[in-house]
Amino acid sequence: MALSWYEFPRGTMTDSLDPIEQVLKSRFGLDAFRPWQREAIDALLGQPGRVLVVAPTGGGKSLTYQLPAAVLDGMTLVISPLVALMEDQVRSLTQRGIKATYLASTLDRGERDDREQKMVRGEYELVYCAPERLASDVFVRMLARCKIELVAIDEAHCIAQWGHDFRPDYLRIGALLERLRPPRILACTATATPDVRREIKERLGLGGDDAPCKEVLRGFARPNLHLAARNVDGPKQAREAVLDALTSALGAPRMPTGGAIIYAATRKTTEQYADMLFKHGWSAAAYHAGMSGEARSKVADRFASRKLGVVVATNAFGMGIDRSDIRTVIHVQPPSSIEAYYQEVGRAGRDGDQAYGLLLCSGADIALRRRLVQSGSEGSEVDPVLAARAWGLFRELLRYLDARTCRHDFVLRYFGDEQETLGGCGHCDVCVALDGASPEDIETVSAETTLVVKKALSAVARAQKRAGLVAISDMLKGVDSEKTRKFGFTSLSTFGLLSDRPTEWILSLLRSLLAAGWIDLTTNEHPVPYLTRAGAEVMKGAVPPKILLPVEVRTDARGGRSRARSSSAREAPVLDPSAQPIFERLRAHRAEVAKSKGVPAYVVALDRTLVEMAQVLPKTTDQLLMLHGMGPARAEQYGEGFLRVLQQPG
Repeated sequence: MALSWYEFPRGTMTDSLDPIEQVLKSRFGLDAFRPWQREAIDALLGQPGRVLVVAPTGGGKSLTYQLPAAVLDGMTLVISPLVALMEDQVRSLTQRGIKATYLASTLDRGERDDREQKMVRGEYELVYCAPERLASDVFVRMLARCKIELVAIDEAHCIAQWGHDFRPDYLRIGALLERLRPPRILACTATATPDVRREIKERLGLGGDDAPCKEVLRGFARPNLHLAARNVDGPKQAREAVLDALTSALGAPRMPTGGAIIYAATRKTTEQYADMLFKHGWSAAAYHAGMSGEARSKVADRFASRKLGVVVATNAFGMGIDRSDIRTVIHVQPPSSIEAYYQEVGRAGRDGDQAYGLLLCSGADIALRRRLVQSGSEGSEVDPVLAARAWGLFRELLRYLDARTCRHDFVLRYFGDEQETLGGCGHCDVCVALDGASPEDIETVSAETTLVVKKALSAVARAQKRAGLVAISDMLKGVDSEKTRKFGFTSLSTFGLLSDRPTEWILSLLRSLLAAGWIDLTTNEHPVPYLTRAGAEVMKGAVPPKILLPVEVRTDARGGRSRARSSSAREAPVLDPSAQPIFERLRAHRAEVAKSKGVPAYVVALDRTLVEMAQVLPKTTDQLLMLHGMGPARAEQYGEGFLRVLQQPG
């Protein structure tokens, strides 16, 4: 029987390790915790033992319940929807000498009965079970006879009806906790906005005055992950982007340097892309829920064993996949939400090496998602409230797609992880194209922006739901065609209002207005845009349009394409010659830190940050935070070192 964590005999410890660190080293083979892991474990083992952990996929959440299970005097029950993950983790725990098992419908009746009897006798330290098991009152009565010290709920966002992956079976967990009243409860999730976190705590009965819940929200920053997003005109442009991205991330198809996952919204699209990639020499296969279980397992096993380089899948693929060398995750169609996107793209670069995430979206993809949120799994009618919520989540993703600031910081702010904001990652497509436009730039409202937005909104209003985004962009561009004449657009006062802008730019602007909630799409088979109440307020001038205009793509004299800098992007400061020696010392320090941490130099600090640092000569952390690109995460990790360099004489 395991000792309680606070009862370890002093004679069994080394002088340098406390009891928990000793268990980490001796039973899990790890030298150190990630800071947030120790914070969560201490809170769980203390009082009142109520913790919500929000950390990305692959971030080490399982250790926060596996280690307590190894030291608590009783059983830990883990509720998880991933049977394959249960099997892998039970195998791994058993090899470490931790008595663990799992219960799922894949087991025969005799084996389940045997394991349940051992649970009652207290022969297991940790037991996994699927949430579907809680539907059996017999099973719940059996759990009530066990000595359960800790209940851990994995994938806890599944309990939230407003989340991206709601599962009705999770609603039974609250009643189970009320019945068992375990001393400790841990809820874990990789994706949870502030609203979803509140719902998780409410449904699990956490966070009351008598038992406050500790929230540990950390680990979302992924500085090795290069994020990019693009609007594409259609399938042809999307296919070209995918082939370019794969070659850039993996090299030649015959000898790829790692793996790739390509996500699509429909089964048909996964098969089309898998066939296309195979014809281009890639080792690729499709994966979706319409395939047999045996066929899906074969694809997953080949990918995990590195016999398959690329999987093209719906969101049915990825959970429990243990492959660290995934170099890129590409979405050829946008998923349902930012939560879903960040969970999926986060499967790239788990080995810490450079990895890439690319999100593609076309006007047809937006219309497809609008239809998907309106239809049930078998064509049944969806609750209008749930449909509206689902569309709102997708619209947040569109805001990410049309972001005009650092994509990493956008995601961190979305999840409420303000402590890890970077102040510009320096390597996402937005930071590269705009040289790190500041968050304040998003709030900048110029006369030009106001006028352009009003013109676009007026065009949508005048269209009166007669046509889609492409036709309205043609109207604004002033394209005199059979289509625009058919809709009567050529005779409207809004015809040609943005004739000086490229069509691609106008489409990007309209998508930005959709993301902002100023226009929306109808819910019929062929969705068309219309002006919302909020958009009408902006069009009338009652509310300022707080938005950054898209970056214009220009053609140079040789026919090449280049991205013009946004008018609101700040120009980099020029280094004063007298500050050059200080700048060189700062750069040398950055190189030393980057080498010791095994990260690129820009992860530690951007060149522009060092220039400002050498000019301004900050003396405190607060002053550091005023510099471009020096967010809380960078200041916390590297700030003291830079301040020491600045304090050196001469």
